[in-house]
Amino acid sequence: MYVQLCRLRCKNVLKKCGFVRFYQSDNVFGYKKPSKTTFNISEKWLENRQKSSNLYRLVTAYRQHGHKLANVDPISLLDDISHNSEGTELNIARYGFTDPSEQIDLPAGIVNMPKDKVSISELVEFLSQTYCNYTSIEYQYIENEEEREWLSQEYEHLSTQELEKNVKITLAKELLRSEEFDHFMAKKFASVKRYGGEGAESMMGFFREIFELAAKDTLQHIVLAMPHRGRLNLLTGLLNYPPAQIFNKLRGNPDFPDDYVCSGDVLSHIISSTNLSYEDSKSVHVSVLYNPSHLEAVNPVSMGKTRAKQLGVKDGAYNISSNLSDKVLNIQVHGDAALIGQGVNQESLELMTTPHFEVGGTVHFVVNNQLGFTTPGQRGRSSRYCTDLAKIVEAPVVHVNGDHPEAVLKATRLAFNYQRRFRKDVFIDMNCFRRWGHNEMDDPTFTNPATYAIIHQKRSVPDSYSQQLIDEGILTHQQCQDIRGEHFDWLNEELGQSENWLPKDVYFKSQWTGFGQAPAAVTVWDTGIDVDLMTFIGEKSVKYPESFKIHPTVQRGHVKNRLARIGEGLKVDWSTAEALAIGSLLFEGYNVRISGQDVGRGTFSQRHAMLVDQDSNSIYIPLNHLHGEQKGFLEVANSILSEEAVLGFEYGMSIENPNNLIVWEAQFGDFFNGAQIIFDTFISTGEAKWIYQSGLTVLLPHGYDGAGPEHSSSKLERFLQMTDSKEDGVDGDDVNMQVCQPSTPAQYFHLLRRQMVRNYRKPLIVITPKTLLRAPECVSTFGDMTKGSHFRPVLGDPIVDPLRAKRVLLTSGKHFYSLVRERQTIGANDAAIVRVESFCPFPTQELTQELSNYKNAKKFIWCQEEPQNMGAWTFFKRRFENLVGKPVMYCGRPTAAAPAAGVAKLHKQQETEILTKPFVL
Repeated sequence: MYVQLCRLRCKNVLKKCGFVRFYQSDNVFGYKKPSKTTFNISEKWLENRQKSSNLYRLVTAYRQHGHKLANVDPISLLDDISHNSEGTELNIARYGFTDPSEQIDLPAGIVNMPKDKVSISELVEFLSQTYCNYTSIEYQYIENEEEREWLSQEYEHLSTQELEKNVKITLAKELLRSEEFDHFMAKKFASVKRYGGEGAESMMGFFREIFELAAKDTLQHIVLAMPHRGRLNLLTGLLNYPPAQIFNKLRGNPDFPDDYVCSGDVLSHIISSTNLSYEDSKSVHVSVLYNPSHLEAVNPVSMGKTRAKQLGVKDGAYNISSNLSDKVLNIQVHGDAALIGQGVNQESLELMTTPHFEVGGTVHFVVNNQLGFTTPGQRGRSSRYCTDLAKIVEAPVVHVNGDHPEAVLKATRLAFNYQRRFRKDVFIDMNCFRRWGHNEMDDPTFTNPATYAIIHQKRSVPDSYSQQLIDEGILTHQQCQDIRGEHFDWLNEELGQSENWLPKDVYFKSQWTGFGQAPAAVTVWDTGIDVDLMTFIGEKSVKYPESFKIHPTVQRGHVKNRLARIGEGLKVDWSTAEALAIGSLLFEGYNVRISGQDVGRGTFSQRHAMLVDQDSNSIYIPLNHLHGEQKGFLEVANSILSEEAVLGFEYGMSIENPNNLIVWEAQFGDFFNGAQIIFDTFISTGEAKWIYQSGLTVLLPHGYDGAGPEHSSSKLERFLQMTDSKEDGVDGDDVNMQVCQPSTPAQYFHLLRRQMVRNYRKPLIVITPKTLLRAPECVSTFGDMTKGSHFRPVLGDPIVDPLRAKRVLLTSGKHFYSLVRERQTIGANDAAIVRVESFCPFPTQELTQELSNYKNAKKFIWCQEEPQNMGAWTFFKRRFENLVGKPVMYCGRPTAAAPAAGVAKLHKQQETEILTKPFVL
């Protein structure tokens, strides 16, 4: 029927084109146009052409739908769901074949079979074994034809390839050792939550194979992000982590030297950074990142660290123009429920080919337990697979049965080869099971009795595979026992040594040499630069090629305005001070990266660090052209509309190399909400938990200007609550992070430069302004930024005589300028206004010294724009009264649920009240 239909369509097309049918014989006919070319079509030719088409459609059907019938589920959790409709796409009758024994000639390249002439049944058998067996693949949604063709050929080749004998033996050893480690831990530390690899031991085959493949390729580094499950198995089994260190930690001892200030972290978060060597002197360095218990949050961090390594792999330079992924590979290990459930994964995937965020493709390995804590997989998502997220970026997915380690290893080879060829993300979805509950103390039969009835009857994967090799004559039963026994004896020996194990000092090595933890005492760093250098950088920051056509408003409002300010050296505004700070760091050889949504121009059209040609749309970054021998590089990365993944990425970059100033700017201050997980689990706690130092700088635009509940407040109070600033005593530089609200361009200039000139790194949260960016009174001079100057945590009143002051208003940021204007309006010349520029470290010493000048002041009032339950008030009050010994009053908006009013009249009413009240209290 189908053939007849095709013939009819061909006839109709020819007739419409003006051809007339004629017969040369009974079985040969043709079409011709009057007085024009004639051609012939035979019935046999048409039939063969149609058969080839049907063969291609049959093969394509298996490639597209074979995964639906694949035997990739080792515990048949989906038996209760009807699959009666599955497989209809693979019925040969659908493609015009009725006789399975029919012999066919395979057209060249249609399928990667060893024979050119086969029967339909042989073809179907090959396709079933390839696409519906212990592995299957999804890739037909990939638009690029080259990728699809390559995957077809490579997958079909690897699926039929027999593994080498030595590879099988090595694979069995890794599985047996992994299981023996779990048995040892269960015996010696029965009450420990270790998140073992039991049921998922085949993951060790993945790790062993991909590490060796990487070493034999051009790769030098692997950055690995993974959750709890199987982590200890990997560390001790493949990554040279001493079991004695784990056992010592289990005894309650710290895993860092005594002279480090560190609170540590739990067993399931520990890491290893080690070199792995293979034959022919091939080696690769593997870095496992610390991960928090917040699922999947470590993934963008690993991508950022990967990119930082890629950029710095050539002579320590910021090698932006090289083939970034030649030397460094990113690997992410996921749990099935977390992969599909955590939004950070979608955000991270969207970075795959985004300029300034691409890492050359990540290899994703999913340990698919088919359970999310207690929830069965099919109830924990709406999609067929947990890996369906991959389709967003057209990443291929190989599904594999974790009960078959050799299939996992073949999937690993395919994934690695694909990543190296196309530099794109690729997924391996290893369906396995979880031998115990969420942890070894949990009873999974409470919620999944039927599933665990199956699991408890299953033979372990290492046992099954070793028995397979015994049956094949590759290993003996005694050899398997010896492998287990040797590993048990080694672990037992390590246990005996654990009592005397001492933590090694592995911190501040390599590119971090010369750095250390911050001192407990407050330190002051000269962050000023020469005036001539300021002039040079200021002019260069707006210089562009003559042929480059910039927007007339940018030329008039940005370029000419900056040149005028630089020429005077007096009215330096916010964006100019920022350019001077960044330019001076570049001049000194540091690299700077600023990322976020629309950072190139700046949310408020203030930065213009990148200029855009109005004709060609090409981009020019003036600060990358300071001079011919410039070593420092400025990377301006306009990010995707993401906070969590992008901030995690930037944090990852910051912990890799201390010579890179990494800056993330929120479009508005409250946008950081989308990245709260990164602040909580990495930025504010990274050094305390892991001795990870980060100089990450976060810019949060803040200020009450009638914008409404959103985009007014950067939630300053949250960051202050996250600090470890002391209420009693003097804060030194040993706080976990800095929180500052500079009120002048010069203060901002010094903060940025201070991030790089010190011999330690601390995260910096900068509460930046909005309306002050162009306010005529918010300016600085070259003198404020010249040699010998530095950031000042407290700024006294520049006008009022301290001895005449009857009251002292303490404030910060934009509110200072509003109070100054109000004071001038009402003539309250006995009210001094003091600015607190640094909240953490809290400037006890500087504040005490400044306030000692106001000997006649009777009232001290804290003034802020934010509601009373927000802003710095609750943080400031106790510290002020405890450390300075003076009572302080409050003047600001009343306690509220929303950060700001959304009604213009109410906003104006509140603004008037908080500006007038401090002078009459």
